[in-house]
Amino acid sequence: MRARGSSSVFVSVIASLSLMLCGEGGAAPLAAPAAAKRDEVSVRLPSAAFAALETIDPEHIRWHVRYLSHDLLEGRGTGQRGGDIAAEYMATQFAEYGLKPAGDNGSYLQKVPLVGITTLPETQFSLLPKHDGAMRLKPLDEYVAVDQTQQAESDVDSEIIYVGYGIEAPEYNWDDYKGVDVRGKVLLMLVNEPPSDDPKFFKGKALTYYGRWTYKYEEAARKGAVGVILIHKEDMASYPWEVVRNSNSGEKSFLKLEGPALRVASWIQLDVAKKLAAASGMDIDKMIADARTREFHPVNMGAKLKAHMVSKVRNFESNNVLAILPGSNRKTKDEAVMFTAHYDHLGIRPDVPGDNIYNGAADNATGCGILLELARAFSVAKDRPGRSVIFASVTGEEQGLLGSEYLGKHPPVPSGKIALDLNYDDVQPIGAPEEVEVSGAERTTFYPWVQATAKEFRLAIRPDARPEAGHFYRSDHFSLARVGIPSFSINEGMKFKGHDEAWGLAQNKDYVSKHYHQPSDEYHPEMNFVGDAAMARFGFALGWEAASAAKLVGWQKGDEFEAARAKSQ
Repeated sequence: MRARGSSSVFVSVIASLSLMLCGEGGAAPLAAPAAAKRDEVSVRLPSAAFAALETIDPEHIRWHVRYLSHDLLEGRGTGQRGGDIAAEYMATQFAEYGLKPAGDNGSYLQKVPLVGITTLPETQFSLLPKHDGAMRLKPLDEYVAVDQTQQAESDVDSEIIYVGYGIEAPEYNWDDYKGVDVRGKVLLMLVNEPPSDDPKFFKGKALTYYGRWTYKYEEAARKGAVGVILIHKEDMASYPWEVVRNSNSGEKSFLKLEGPALRVASWIQLDVAKKLAAASGMDIDKMIADARTREFHPVNMGAKLKAHMVSKVRNFESNNVLAILPGSNRKTKDEAVMFTAHYDHLGIRPDVPGDNIYNGAADNATGCGILLELARAFSVAKDRPGRSVIFASVTGEEQGLLGSEYLGKHPPVPSGKIALDLNYDDVQPIGAPEEVEVSGAERTTFYPWVQATAKEFRLAIRPDARPEAGHFYRSDHFSLARVGIPSFSINEGMKFKGHDEAWGLAQNKDYVSKHYHQPSDEYHPEMNFVGDAAMARFGFALGWEAASAAKLVGWQKGDEFEAARAKSQ
């Protein structure tokens, strides 16, 4: 097949795998993931599994990506026509492969009840500093804001309290709130978290969930605040303002409201924050520096936010697409391994001049193409693993991991019986990788098998290239980890065959700055899907291993998700 002809590294990998991964006949289960020593792990795929793995073809993935990112699908917006077409396409492919439906009422679709919020032009957003006149901000260029209360209109006229990073983390002896009553206030805060090289302090350079904007909104709402203003600083956010603007213009979707919510959930440009600070007798650089110490205390800016939020509220449903391949072992077939990839993107933005279709070819038609090729490969295997295998293409990832959050709360198999979730998101079609990124895998008891499998595939395991970006908390596997399911994403590293590491880093930088969440993320015939096929093969092997293991996968002792796992079992 073209996958093997396109890259000699995978010719040698496949040749070696036929000897090193195949069993001598039947589907012998893997040993239980009880020990973490590499030399105690035996990686063995039965011959039927290996034969199915070999059928994975980069051109199959290409065809799916080409279709899903076509202009006719209008950017696959959540709850929009193109998104619904994409869901039906995924369901049709699953049906063609002979997989059983795992959605609602014997269908492939799991309905996800959502509320769409569009911030309307009538919205007014003004900062009233202590010493200057009102600063009426320009939407999209200077600020973005959404009303999370799911009401048509909300008003805010409240004092602004600067709360540093807006984090309360007892395990790190960190509290930006210091007991200050912030009920009814608007909180100005920084994105990210206190910088550190100490892995025991907010995991060093790696971003934890405390640094994510979603946590900051959630914590402020829990404490009774009516609004949050996040200061965008590109090096701290890890993406430019265009990503914030594009992700927050047009309709934003939410699961139906359960609990407290903000009337104003907003971002402002750094230059706006500088002006607000100066007009309040403060200096933004000093404010940022002060927030980096445990001694920081909230500061009343002496300023106010006056906002009149006007929103179009749309109640609607979108769908997760779920299919299952039943397991072969009567004792474990009620357990499962799961593969996930989101099919949604940003849709059409009528306010954007010129090309306004956000096609999402890399993000995440590639993940969907891989998911479908995995489903097809599992379906053609002459034998099946002991546990069932679930294939889930979820909605609303771009709106805040909504589909996967709903799936985690309403799984087709109880979460305590799901051994592992392997997620695919934005796998760049740029050639044959010599590295794999599996950030978060090391937090699970399955990691020795990940290491051993990577070795057999001649793939070096690369640490997260940008741990400060918090990728673990930014894709759908995180929603499943939150309910205790051991989960991580599989992606290429930065070293590709025929290129040095600098080339891979440059490709990643170019994509993030010029194409990520922009209309230019489009399909091109010259795209090379060899790497996507390699990641599919790697995931196939891992999924089969986890679905055949004697014991369910768990989290490492002391991990933040260990308690949720214990609760679910």
